Amino acid sequence: MIAVITGATGDIGREFVSKLTGEVDQVWAVGRNEEKLAALREEYGDKILAIKADLSSAEDILSLCRRIQSDRPEIKYLVNNAGVARMAPVSEFSLEEISCMLDINDKAAAMICRAALPCMTEDSYILNVASASAFQPNPYITLYSAGKAFLLSFSRSLNAENKGITCTAVCPGWVDTQMLPRHSKGKEIRYPGMVSAAKVVDAALKDSRRGKDVSVCSFYYRYMRFLSKVMPHSLEMKLWVRGIKKYI
Repeated sequence: MIAVITGATGDIGREFVSKLTGEVDQVWAVGRNEEKLAALREEYGDKILAIKADLSSAEDILSLCRRIQSDRPEIKYLVNNAGVARMAPVSEFSLEEISCMLDINDKAAAMICRAALPCMTEDSYILNVASASAFQPNPYITLYSAGKAFLLSFSRSLNAENKGITCTAVCPGWVDTQMLPRHSKGKEIRYPGMVSAAKVVDAALKDSRRGKDVSVCSFYYRYMRFLSKVMPHSLEMKLWVRGIKKYI
């Protein structure tokens, strides 16, 4: 019985590794940094099967999926955590950057889920790390927000399709990780409602085991989710842009 975790060397990924190593026989830790993968193996020993893969590469995505299909391990947990983000207008992205972001944030997760489903049984779990940005459009993180909206919709639908396998969209807000820039244009960036990676993972696993198809780890972002349902998105976008304009 194994867990497959993409983005395993990042802050959230490492928290998932830490929480799940005691529950499974082996963790397939997927990442693109060999040194960080080696550090995971040094920390957790034979529990870790380190798999180097760059999920912006179609070849690497297919290679991982085919390995799952050929080995047919019993997968207890699949955690699609790999993700990238950048704050900028779409006009500043190259075509290659757009392709890369969508491949990592969406295409890889969907394909890995498809490869893993035949290897899962009742009481197995899929956790797709999306974002509170999935709840409404967010200019200047347009690609990231839209990609996470795809992942939210995909996860909830997948949960309904596969009885016995719980698929949860993990939708935190700002998470205190190395991924977040701390300064922009000489100004310190403030992140309202920021939480730790450990809190995100604890809530995600708890909600998944309860059969929930969405996990939001704090009251602040549960409230923001509620607002996204009752407030016009045009107004939400204006408020969002007003809040970030000094950083862009």
